[in-house]
Amino acid sequence: MSAESVVQAAVLAAVRGVAGLNGVYLGPPVKATVPFAELGDLLSGDWSVKDRAGRELRLIVTVRDAGDSPARAQALAGAVGAAIEAVPRDLAGWHVASVVLVRSRLSGAAGGRWNASVEYRVRVLAA
Repeated sequence: MSAESVVQAAVLAAVRGVAGLNGVYLGPPVKATVPFAELGDLLSGDWSVKDRAGRELRLIVTVRDAGDSPARAQALAGAVGAAIEAVPRDLAGWHVASVVLVRSRLSGAAGGRWNASVEYRVRVLAA
């Protein structure tokens, strides 16, 4: 299996274990109840070494919520980040070398909508 599909499946499984989310979706859901998480585009680049294939992956998970305050969205984004950082290091055919937070972002929209995003860099080597 490709590094992209293995890491994506592991991240989805980890984020689905976060308490308080009404759903975790791969891309924008057609219909969902807040708060929910959405796994955005997965970017991949070569991170091979002399004797093994490797990939550097960038992934973004966005928590979407509604309310008077961004507190719940921020707390859920923190829990999502902790879940991503706890992804098992040994995956099917790949070993996770590092998981690093690149950036986080909180934004508000009209009507009390909140988006809290976390972006991670995941580097993997073929097992």
